[in-house]
Amino acid sequence: MKIELTRQKVHNEFAKKVELISGQNLFACYQCGNCTAGCPVAFAMEVGPHEVIRYTLLGLEDEVLGVNTFWLCASCLQCTSRCPKGIDIARVMDALRMVVLRKKERKDHIQIPEFPEGFLEKVPQIAFVSGFRKFLS
Repeated sequence: MKIELTRQKVHNEFAKKVELISGQNLFACYQCGNCTAGCPVAFAMEVGPHEVIRYTLLGLEDEVLGVNTFWLCASCLQCTSRCPKGIDIARVMDALRMVVLRKKERKDHIQIPEFPEGFLEKVPQIAFVSGFRKFLS
């Protein structure tokens, strides 16, 4: 796929939205790949975290929102600790989940009353809260 780089393409609304939600400067990323190399779930991701940032900067919204990378992110902060530019990549992944979930055509698909009886007492609270925030806006 050929991508033509223009100022409008790089300074796009999608990247601005992700930066606004995450509070991170995506332009600081110079694609070293440390985030992807340290990610414990990168093996299952369709594209690495550094590629998600690059796609976002290129305005490839459909491509970014169509991959499983930000849904699989464990928010373990390994990527953030390895980033030489100090980008909180876990927050970027969280922002991408929010972008998807805030779209009008999407609805929340987890309902607490639908959990089996006793489920909430057995699940570690941090795991439940971490997983639950991925699915609600």
